[in-house]
Amino acid sequence: MLDRSQHIYIAGADEVGRGPLAGPVVAAAVILDPNNPIEGLADSKKLSKIKREQLSLEIKEKALAWSIARAEIEEIDKINILQASLLAMKRAVESLSTLPTLALIDGNKLPDLAMEMEAIVKGDSKEACISAASIIAKVARDNEMIEMDKLYPGYGFAKHKGYPTKQHREAIQNLGITPIHRRSYAPVQKLLF
Repeated sequence: MLDRSQHIYIAGADEVGRGPLAGPVVAAAVILDPNNPIEGLADSKKLSKIKREQLSLEIKEKALAWSIARAEIEEIDKINILQASLLAMKRAVESLSTLPTLALIDGNKLPDLAMEMEAIVKGDSKEACISAASIIAKVARDNEMIEMDKLYPGYGFAKHKGYPTKQHREAIQNLGITPIHRRSYAPVQKLLF
């Protein structure tokens, strides 16, 4: 365990979208303001859509710094989803307007950052700054997939956000793959040959 008392600016970082068959992986980093607490922060998956959206706005208003970054579909296919997730988190932390001296990273792997870091398994339910990052990342990615639903109707992206639901897998079978599908993922790969 690191001595956090030595750090003024502590960022939490998390990513959303490792499991979907389509769309980017989106990461966020947040430095919370200890003098401006936010009630109700939790793992984004455990919050209702409305609560997530409300908290996302509040985080952006009250945090000392926040940023959203991503790794594109082509990067996921080229370097694999784990490396793409770490790359997206690295980009999010490095694009904060205030650079942290400590980054708390959700999960058990660390991105390549030039600062002290700590990997925290299930960090999005243990650390407020990671919860905040998970919330704004999920809201950003969900909104993007809703937009993708308009570009690629019939796949149900607005509903399943690219995850491999029965509806999504059937749509891929019937309609083929789109430019936003991850070609390195097995259910998509099967249709390429």
